[in-house]
Amino acid sequence: LSVLLPTYNECDNLPLVVWLLVRTFRDSGIDFEIIIIDDGSPDGTQEVAQQLEKIYGSDKILLRPRARKLGLGTAYIHGMKHATGNFIVIMDADLSHHPKFIPEFIRKQKEGNFDIVSGTRYKGNGGVYGWDLKRKLISRGANFLTQVLLRPGASDLTGSFRLYRKEVLQKLMEKCVSKGYVFQMEMIVRARQLGYTIGEVPISFVDRVYGESKLGGNEIVSFLKGLLTLFATT
Repeated sequence: LSVLLPTYNECDNLPLVVWLLVRTFRDSGIDFEIIIIDDGSPDGTQEVAQQLEKIYGSDKILLRPRARKLGLGTAYIHGMKHATGNFIVIMDADLSHHPKFIPEFIRKQKEGNFDIVSGTRYKGNGGVYGWDLKRKLISRGANFLTQVLLRPGASDLTGSFRLYRKEVLQKLMEKCVSKGYVFQMEMIVRARQLGYTIGEVPISFVDRVYGESKLGGNEIVSFLKGLLTLFATT
């Protein structure tokens, strides 16, 4: 299993999320590697990642940085070049995604032989913690709009905690054109188009403890533009 962790200014969160990942994998007997794709963070995230490489070993923690912020989609493409696992987990490095759900993703994948297992905040006992009402409304509204326009057959389109077969992720990355937050949504829509199977696992999403959210007005505008583009082209 390869975990892709794109980072930008996550020096406080990175040691904790890596420790939780390592503990989860070792407790579950899962063979793993964690690929950190840092986009030139000015806060010392890369130095922290280098320390983590020394602590856990460079076979388990692979720092593969880039010079500057180049977007989430290209971060995954960059990380995938270095991934050796048959399956790839994508997740946020800000502790909003707890690694304890990964063994459940793996169980779900085996159970239905799914191509993708997506964490969902909107089904079963999934939920969101630490968001104010405005942020919840934006997320719910985005998800509702997407469901109505695209009918994707998955309950959480904008989440970014997922397990992919490596070859499926590679194929989807070739098809996807979106940047930013629309990217996660396009991945699921394209997966449905190509006939890939998607399983879902309810997750708890916790708002970041350290650092600032990267969701702003520009992201909301680009999300709406991307949604309409997908509606027009799929």
